[in-house]
Amino acid sequence: MRIAATCAVFASLAVSACGFTPMYAEPAVGSSLRRIAVTTQDDRLGYRLREQLEDALASDRGATPLYRLTTEVQQNRRSLGRRIDDTATRYELTVKATWTLTPAAGGMPVSGTETVTTTYATADQPYAAIAAQQDGEERAAAELARLIRLDLMQALSNP
Repeated sequence: MRIAATCAVFASLAVSACGFTPMYAEPAVGSSLRRIAVTTQDDRLGYRLREQLEDALASDRGATPLYRLTTEVQQNRRSLGRRIDDTATRYELTVKATWTLTPAAGGMPVSGTETVTTTYATADQPYAAIAAQQDGEERAAAELARLIRLDLMQALSNP
């Protein structure tokens, strides 16, 4: 028990001596992520992506933005399975997001592209089919927001 406690103390001293800073500590990347203003296209998928990005970045709407993130989203839906009457039983939704991060004070923008593919089953009832499609879009937007957040963390950690 004593050996474990001693090892823990030495490990914490070694980590603090190397200049380690947690990602969400004030001087690190996390504080910059909170001050990114997100702009997306004016449609349902763009709205869902903006919501997901603001949640993923923990946006602080009260603070002056340090960066502006603009996104352009394109989606492609392809039928996968077919019934005997030639109607689709499943769809594949591929969503491609191109993003650009621009410093508010001026400077070189950083850009990137992420692509996500999800699938969803279709139903015979119109409401159920619409709900399934919207659920697929929501899952795609959540995954895109996660991937874009990782890209932004990498871009902001390497100035």
